[in-house]
Parts: sequence; structure tokens; C-alpha cells
Amino acid sequence: MPTTSLVLTILAQDRPGLVESIAQIVAEHGGNWIESRMAHLAGHFAGILRVEVDAAQAEALASSLRGLTQSGLELVIHPDAATADSRSHGDQRLVHLDLMGQDRPGIVREIARVLARLGVNVEELATECAAAAETGHPVFRAEAELRLPPGVSEADLRVALEAVAVDLMVEITLATK
Repeated sequence: MPTTSLVLTILAQDRPGLVESIAQIVAEHGGNWIESRMAHLAGHFAGILRVEVDAAQAEALASSLRGLTQSGLELVIHPDAATADSRSHGDQRLVHLDLMGQDRPGIVREIARVLARLGVNVEELATECAAAAETGHPVFRAEAELRLPPGVSEADLRVALEAVAVDLMVEITLATK
């Protein structure tokens, strides 16, 4: 039987049982929880996940999931046109970025501008701002998985990022995955 993938984004006031309620509905419809990224942010629970389900069950699954909105869950469901396993990245390499420096407005904007100019795709991004242990000053940290397009090398990316890192007063480390 053909399967389809659904990509869901969720947002709700954080409370115990949110993930279980979603997982229960996915299981009841014979779905398979493929991948997800979820986090607690400022009293809210936010996440994105991808499930696979028999194509004949996709609409029933989506309808049941929409029923969770009555409990305060905000939900967006998108059919995934191509499963992750069928996507080809050809010679596009994955690079891991670590960034750390004193917090200030505009860090993400400037880094994102460099990435967009080079055609680099941000596949995953996690950021946080925390007090430095020694000084208590806010320190910004970002980790990202970046997909380089054909014709852009890790060295090209490094040069472009280092050019803005000086102005941003951040340290950048790149590593090929």
C-alpha cells in the first residue's frame, strides 16, 4: 500500500502529555513517527515532526490531529511532496557550524545573509543566549547544519563567515560532516 508523509508544526502552552497525545493519534492510524525537533521555549512547547502513514489513512490522521486544537494546540499539517529518503543532494556537502560570542542584536541576521548570498541551505539551527560563567554577561551560541550548494567549498564559506565574524565579535568553527 502506498505511503505518504505529513509534516506537522505544533505550538501550545507547555504541559505534560502533549507529545503522548500526538503519538497516540499517529499510532491509532498506523502512522510511523519518522523524525522530529521539539523544544520548550518561554512556557510554550514548539515542534516540527514528520510522520509516514498509508495514503488511505492520511486524511483521517490529519482530521484526528486537528481535533487536538480543542485542547489549545495550534497545528499546521503539510503533505510532504517527496520523502527525505528519495531526495538527492548530489555533491552537496553537509557542514556543521558552531558560533559563540557576546550577545547583541543582528547576529543571526548577518550570518543568515552570508549563507543566503552563497546559496547555503540551513538544514537545522539551534540558538541560545545564556550568562557567561565567569562574567555573567550574555553569551550567544548557535549550532547549525548547513548544506553547501555545488560550487561552494567549505573554504569559501569559512572566508565569507570570518569576514562578518570580526564585526560581530563572534568565534566561528566549521566542520565537515
